[in-house]
Amino acid sequence: SLPSPGTLCRTKPTDLVFIIDSSRSVRPHEFDKIKVFVSRVIEALDVGPNATRVGIINYASAVRSELGLQGPQSKAALLQAVRGIQPLSTGTMTGLAIQFAISRAFSAAEGGRAGTPNFRKVAIVVTDGRPQDGVQDVSARARAAGIELFAIGVGRVDMGTLRQMASEPLDEHVDYVESYSAIEKLTHKFQEAFCVVSDLCATGDHDCEQLCVSTPGAYRCACRDGFSLNSDGRTCTACNGGLGSALDLVFLIDGSKSVRPENFELVKKFINQIVDSLEVSDKQAQVGLVQYSSSVRQEFPLGQFKNKKDIKAAVKKMSYMEKGTMTGQALKYLVDSSFSAINGARPGVPKVGIVFTDGRSQDYISDAAKKAKDSGFRMFAVGVGNAVEDELREIASEPVAEHYFYTADFRTISKIGKKLQIKICAEEDPCECKSIVKFQTKVEDLINSLQQK
Repeated sequence: SLPSPGTLCRTKPTDLVFIIDSSRSVRPHEFDKIKVFVSRVIEALDVGPNATRVGIINYASAVRSELGLQGPQSKAALLQAVRGIQPLSTGTMTGLAIQFAISRAFSAAEGGRAGTPNFRKVAIVVTDGRPQDGVQDVSARARAAGIELFAIGVGRVDMGTLRQMASEPLDEHVDYVESYSAIEKLTHKFQEAFCVVSDLCATGDHDCEQLCVSTPGAYRCACRDGFSLNSDGRTCTACNGGLGSALDLVFLIDGSKSVRPENFELVKKFINQIVDSLEVSDKQAQVGLVQYSSSVRQEFPLGQFKNKKDIKAAVKKMSYMEKGTMTGQALKYLVDSSFSAINGARPGVPKVGIVFTDGRSQDYISDAAKKAKDSGFRMFAVGVGNAVEDELREIASEPVAEHYFYTADFRTISKIGKKLQIKICAEEDPCECKSIVKFQTKVEDLINSLQQK
């Protein structure tokens, strides 16, 4: 079905005249079908004195103007005029009817608008007979006068006649239906034919903030590189930070005594380095933080802090638990609590967990690790020092090699942070990773240039 008339389907101001055959071969119930067709096309038009005006010529042996272009041009008035048309039920003088259109219907005296380039003059001829007069010369005169002619033939009509009448290209201007009951099929074609030069973008008839993409009779909005389309389908948001789109990210941090206070500070820096690469807001990234040793402590849930500054301050304030290493219990907490709606997680938003540990777990991790992955969370495992690689691999999402990191020394942990910034990117969104990756390469180039001196 077409967009509601006059919204997407602005019709270019057109003087449109229907020329309909009501000769005796057209039965009354068939003539009603023509009236329905004409009404449907009118319903989809943008009618009005300064938009599209409609005229109707009824012909058989004689020609009768049923509605002039200067007549009342409200949709209701037009449809009422169509309902009142009665068949003439005599011969078939198609040439005469076209001549009448040229000399009378489209004339300024009858309400035709002068041949300014902004106006289309269109005539749609519907006939089921072979004309008793010639149509070739008169049709050529009509086309020369700037009238675009569509010829619709029904039933036993002579196809040659239709071609003599119609404008070029013929395949767009000649239509044939086997019976009047099939004429409905053409409704859509004619509704589209009058949709403003099907390029709504070109006419500026759209409300897209950045880019407009045309489709016949409609359009959709798009955004430039580095922007993503908002849910209103119209406006764009810059993805200026790392992650332009929504993400729920929870850190699960090992605070066991083997980590040591000075290393715990490095871990905080590592967390904040990753926070720095995010775009934090209600609509974009949310960050939560959980610390564990012999017990599990939620430092802050997802969405408690609405900007990077507050998150980073909260990370710096985190105090060190300094007991055992219950990684399994911590993973279970992550799955059951951290990513629940009660704790600020948003339904339908990608969930990412970054688990940091420096030693072997004192409890069993397999079930909780499996449950985290089965729940669709993207799990990254980061190990330092005495961390056990098998455990890291068990926690990490597939492909495992991309989701687990190990370093012997806490001081090199910031290198892992860099890699993670790129990895957390949700690659599906073209907006996403560009800025992070640009930033990364800039940093790497700097380091390389320094080393070469």
